[in-house]
Formats: sequence, structure tokens, C-alpha cells
Amino acid sequence: MGAETVNATPAADKYGVMDARPRTALLFPGQGSQTDDMRGAVERFCPELLEQATAELDGDPFDRLDEGTAFVQPALYCASLAGWASAGRPRADYMAGHSLGELAALAAAESLSESAGLTLAVTRGRLMQEAAEAGPEGGMLAVLGNGDGAPGIAERLGLTVANDNAPGQVILSGPVDSLEQAVVELKEAGLRAMRLRVQGPFHSPAIAPAVPPFKAALAQVEVAPPRVPVISGTTALPFDDIRQRLAEALTNPVRWRETLIHLHEQGVRNFVETGPGSVLTGLVRRTLDDVEATTVPTPEPAHA
Repeated sequence: MGAETVNATPAADKYGVMDARPRTALLFPGQGSQTDDMRGAVERFCPELLEQATAELDGDPFDRLDEGTAFVQPALYCASLAGWASAGRPRADYMAGHSLGELAALAAAESLSESAGLTLAVTRGRLMQEAAEAGPEGGMLAVLGNGDGAPGIAERLGLTVANDNAPGQVILSGPVDSLEQAVVELKEAGLRAMRLRVQGPFHSPAIAPAVPPFKAALAQVEVAPPRVPVISGTTALPFDDIRQRLAEALTNPVRWRETLIHLHEQGVRNFVETGPGSVLTGLVRRTLDDVEATTVPTPEPAHA
């Protein structure tokens, strides 16, 4: 892919996207996609973001990933943009981000500056971690398998369906005690369950205390219309009120399966994940049949 794939013509829509050709969507991952080797790409392709993150967090976030969301989110934001930069910063026809990945997608679409996006990632991670630590111990649980029993079990146990990721994969969020009971009931229903590497009940009402201060942080940054459509995981449609949707995303479910279906309906047949990891690539393959899904190769470190 080149650095510019959108060709505006009289037949194009307001973003300059043509209707008569297969389209490409860039995907930016969310928390849970972090890898042990992602710092090298940031050092090589986005050193200014690494410097900013270190200053804002009073230390290198990649050295503190085990301390929780407050460090994982800004580190992953940097790594996601570094993967995109390693591919030549392509724009493609559409962009989408999974949860935190929405900030990187909006930065790539020039709706946010990369620096402002990082500041929001730092703030978002800190506020979400604080909200999680203020309430009962919570977490998230991946439910795998065909069947519609998970939502009913979640409702009965006071859990939230936090992510609708793909056919046969949803994520539940809530208190640890309820998650443990859910594992038992899900197994009885013929479904598999797996705890995720997160330290809180994200995308659930428990994170509501983070919303007002995050709205205040959003009000302090400049937001421009994206250069290409960016799909909101809250609505599974192009972002309209960007600040409002980003704030809602803290507590609302991630409608990723619907996001992929919407992109497919717009003619997208090529999905490219920026990395790190390849979680979203796998979700595309689980959801859509007649498409190509790839991941940007992990870049070599700066001093290989």
C-alpha cells in the first residue's frame, strides 16, 4: 500500500472514496493485543511518541506494563501507530479501532494529532484504572463457542456483555466472583471461557466514574473531521460527535462484529491490522468469508 490510496473524483463521496472498487480498511488494536517486543517499533518509527509518553507518565510505559491499564494503553497506542508508520502511514478507504484503538484510528485519519491522541490515551488509561480500583475487584472473560446462552448468564449474574467481537466470541465484564460463577455455568452450557489480561471490568457501568473527567480531557484537545471515515465501535457507524462517542466507549459495549459487517457492506474486502499482535485479523476471519485479512509485519528494532 502506498501512502495515499483515496482518489477523489466527481463520483466519490464526501471523503473522496470511490464506490466502484474493492475497498481497504485499516484496523487499530485495543488492549489485550500488547506484545513483549512492541517497544522496538516505537523507538524506530515513533521516537517522539516514546519521548512524550515517558514524560507524561514519568517513566517508560513499556517498562511498567505489569502495573496495569494506565501504562498498557499509552504503550499500545504508540505501538499501534508505529506499526502503521512502518507501513508508510497508508490512509486506505476506512479506518476502525477496537476500543482504545479508536484513538489511533482517529490520529491516523488526522482527526486528532498523534500527540493529542497519546495524551488522551494516557488520561484514558489512568482514569479507567482508577475507576476499576475504586470498586469491587473486577475483570473480563472471553466466551468462545456457538450458542446464545452467554447474554442470559451474564444478565442473571449481574455481568455486562462488554464486547461482541465475532460470531462465537463475546466478552463479559464485571465482578470477579460473578465471572468465576459464569465460568461454571458457561461450561455447563457447552461454551468455553477464558479470563483476559486486563485489570478491571471495562466497558461496563463500573467504569462510569471515569466518563466525566475523560469528557473534560476531550474538551481540551482539537478535533477535526477525519480525512477518511472512521467507524465508531459504539455505534458501528462512522463517527459523528467524536468527543461524545469516545466518552461513551468507556462504558458501552464494543460492537466489533457489527463494525466489520458495516465495513463489508461499504465494499471493504481488504482488512489490514497495524499490530501489535494479530487479534483483529483473527476476528475478521471469524466474521467474514470473502475478504483478505492481514497484519502489518512486526518491524525490526531500531538497532537490529
